Amino acid sequence: MCEHCGCRGVEPIAELMDEHLDLLDHAGEVRRLLDGADLDGAWDRMGLLAGLLTRHVRREEAGIFTAMKEQGDFADAVVELEAEHRSFDEALSDLDRSSPTLGADLEALFAELTEHIDKENLGIFPVAVVTLGADGWDTVARAHRQHPPLAS
Repeated sequence: MCEHCGCRGVEPIAELMDEHLDLLDHAGEVRRLLDGADLDGAWDRMGLLAGLLTRHVRREEAGIFTAMKEQGDFADAVVELEAEHRSFDEALSDLDRSSPTLGADLEALFAELTEHIDKENLGIFPVAVVTLGADGWDTVARAHRQHPPLAS
């Protein structure tokens, strides 16, 4: 994750980036539990990860994504990221605890999640920092008040 663009100095962006780290930490814990043959623990942790991801997506889409689209900047990139959010929802709902491919399915999901997070942290967030005006940041602040982060 980039630390030199100034994104972390903007509180709503820093919060989203921290949530990204938390999601990746949970993914790592799922991997560790699966490696230790703790399917129950891994499945429970996936439930927690899915809940955190849902809440995070709401914050992003109601805040920074809405602001970027309303401003007209990089709307195509935002639409692509929103489509990836829907893809995560589908992948999560398709997970089958009893499937012999569960480990591979989760690895594929985690790889996509990591790539998606990089697109946001290294792409849309730095763009937002330098392009959003006061109205855009008001939209972001309102969304963050309406959708506060959940403690992990």
